[in-house]
Amino acid sequence: MEKPRLTFWQIWNMSFGFMGIQFGFGLQNANVSRIFETLGASIDQIPILWIAAPLTGLLVQPIIGYFSDRTWTVLGRRRPYFLCGAIASSLALIIMPYSPYLWVAAGMLWILDASINISMEPFRALVADNLPSEQRTQGFAVQTFFIGVGSVVASAMPYLLSNVFNVANTAPAGEVPPSVKISFMCGALVFVASILWTVLKTKEYTPKELAAFHNTEPEQQEEKASLKAILSDIKAMPKTMMQLAVVQFFSWFALFAMWIYTTSAVTSQIFGTTDTSSTLYNEGADWVGLCFAAYNGISALAAFALPWLAQRTSRKFVHSLSLIIGGLSLASISLIENPAMLMVNMVGIGLAWASILCMPYAILAGALPAHKMGFYMGVFNFFIVLPQILAAGILGFFTRWAFDGNTMMAIVLGGVSMVFAGLVVCIVKDEDEPNKVEQGVSVKPVTV
Repeated sequence: MEKPRLTFWQIWNMSFGFMGIQFGFGLQNANVSRIFETLGASIDQIPILWIAAPLTGLLVQPIIGYFSDRTWTVLGRRRPYFLCGAIASSLALIIMPYSPYLWVAAGMLWILDASINISMEPFRALVADNLPSEQRTQGFAVQTFFIGVGSVVASAMPYLLSNVFNVANTAPAGEVPPSVKISFMCGALVFVASILWTVLKTKEYTPKELAAFHNTEPEQQEEKASLKAILSDIKAMPKTMMQLAVVQFFSWFALFAMWIYTTSAVTSQIFGTTDTSSTLYNEGADWVGLCFAAYNGISALAAFALPWLAQRTSRKFVHSLSLIIGGLSLASISLIENPAMLMVNMVGIGLAWASILCMPYAILAGALPAHKMGFYMGVFNFFIVLPQILAAGILGFFTRWAFDGNTMMAIVLGGVSMVFAGLVVCIVKDEDEPNKVEQGVSVKPVTV
């Protein structure tokens, strides 16, 4: 028995909640370094303060994935986690910009990131649960579109509030500007509303139905939860997953360097100021937010082009090319003098971001056992968060001592890392490549 194909609008409704999740991430990525600097953080402290994000992902996602595989409620298997995570994330978004001290803001980042991860991990598994193999690339592409839309609006919101609605983008020393505070409150509303849409509009297959699709008995899918079982499953992870792990490691090291240092690099080297209370600094920080909106907008558009290109070449080719272009675009930010020219770099970065959010998961889903999809999607997050933890641990040191405080060099290092990730894609074996299936090449079923 095969899973039925879903209509485009069913995939659309299933993925809509990702817009709210990424709205929260977009606000976090574009503004948290700004909040930390405003509250007195030094350049070499910022990576350590950001370590909350990867650490919470490392702990939360595998656990949520493991238990969501074994959950069945009135709301289904994955949807209860969406909803609980959305409520907690929204509360954290409201509180964070009002933090009176740096340690409070750092603590709220822990809570925000943990809550976002609770919502996000089951979304990846939901696509794999509900879609047949030939629709998975499209499913992850639609998720990428909503990620792009949410991030565009979230990243640009402080700039738009300041320049279109005349909301103040400056504040006394030690205070977060009103434009940022209002943006975070709007983000909380969008987060909850979009998650509710997906919860109410999406159907999940029961354990019995999933067993029928994969020719297994329901009791085979409901193994007793134990630490031994978790460690055993990690040890038995598919080869494709291990190969993709290397690609993910270098891709996300680059992204983390970009997220934590772009504001500092652009404001200090292109706008020429390090005074966080100055008008010029806040104009530069707003422009970084707009640049982040631009690359996310490009990713939303690229989300529909990448599956089309992958059908005519391969998912590996598309991912490799995208990462190389993105890495070169990131490193070349160091050559920019006119802020407007940064938008050119954002095109390449946006292409890489779209591919990072789509292609690895489309390749991975075909190599995983269906009854452990949530768990392995969570474990796959290890190879997103470990490079971020490494970056948090070493980038501050490199920036202070090797780069003499020049944060732009951390951006260049990130670009080199992303190019390397693009080259490593060549070693990945795509077990479930649709083009091979269509051409009659047999694909060995995955069992763990």
